[in-house]
Amino acid sequence: MKKLLLYRLDGCRLSVFSSIVALILINPGNVSARQPKINPHFNQPGNILIADQFNNRVIEINKDGDIVWSFGLGPDNFSGRGIVGVNDAQRVGPLTLMAGTGTPAGVIPQAPNGVADNRVILADPFGNIVWQYGRFGQTGSGPDLLNTPVQCTWLPTADVLITDQANNRIIEVNLDKKIVWQYPGMNTNEADQLNGPNSAELLANGHILIADQGNNRAIEVTRGDKIVRTFTAGGTVSIVAFASRLDNGDTLLTDSGNSRAVEVDANDNIVWQYVTDTDPLSVPAPLPTRAIRLHNGNTLISDQFNNRVIEVTPAGDIVADYGLPLDGGPVNPFPFGNNFGYNLYTAQEGLYSPYDAKVIGDYTGLTPPFGFKKFDPR
Repeated sequence: MKKLLLYRLDGCRLSVFSSIVALILINPGNVSARQPKINPHFNQPGNILIADQFNNRVIEINKDGDIVWSFGLGPDNFSGRGIVGVNDAQRVGPLTLMAGTGTPAGVIPQAPNGVADNRVILADPFGNIVWQYGRFGQTGSGPDLLNTPVQCTWLPTADVLITDQANNRIIEVNLDKKIVWQYPGMNTNEADQLNGPNSAELLANGHILIADQGNNRAIEVTRGDKIVRTFTAGGTVSIVAFASRLDNGDTLLTDSGNSRAVEVDANDNIVWQYVTDTDPLSVPAPLPTRAIRLHNGNTLISDQFNNRVIEVTPAGDIVADYGLPLDGGPVNPFPFGNNFGYNLYTAQEGLYSPYDAKVIGDYTGLTPPFGFKKFDPR
């Protein structure tokens, strides 16, 4: 019989999921009686969770860049015990929801032939995988199969919204691994199909906001599979990697193909933007993958091939920078420049194509899990 797993961190029982609809029910046999100690700074509001893609890990760092928690086995490990090519991470109570996509062939020297992962996993603070959808080393679209799941969102119902990129679909999966909704679903209109979607967020009105990357747009769709709004920044975006709805009603787009974060109003007019490749030491096309507005008004940007995560003010000033300093572009044969690296203790010794970064406790513009309110984490 399944039981609710309660976590003990430094002697304190955290029944976080008492506030989540349906709770998290898992087999307690998955958890060892002997667990490593958790860093006392784990899961602190204001820490940053980073999907360090080709370092095959998710790390939690403090404001100084010190690593206080990590999941994954590093850039040279390509086993299902960790996560390979992680694109997305979200903290849900003490658990971490992650999307692993593997690595494509010919992209990184550690895996020249590529490695398939294709899993969305939920891990506890001790590194145990307590739930997953998809299978390591397998690719498909049938039950419990995915093809390049680039993003995952925990919903208030305790379902998981998965952006299944190469299958050109968004699916909502419950904890019993049943698909309960998908887009495009019954919509067969050619113009409404997805082309390499890269994210999906649940909006307060019940609609789903999708970054339809290959179609160079973000779309807002109803549960009835109808597109009700489209955002293209006046037709100027290229490769929309992420989209989120801000508290003021604007929509923040990650315009990867133009190396920028761009905010548009309800009429798709540009009201703010920040370009990440203006530094002379930037790689030619860093292809940023996440731009997330913070409660303090700044924007956290995962500047992918510049191998850094930056926080910028509305005026465009960088106030925080994680990763090695920029050093002048792609001297090596891969598209990352030279400022990538791997260290167990600090992000300031290098990141390797960071795909996603979120401030823990700050759900500004994002879908907050049930029971978690938007607040200033400072």
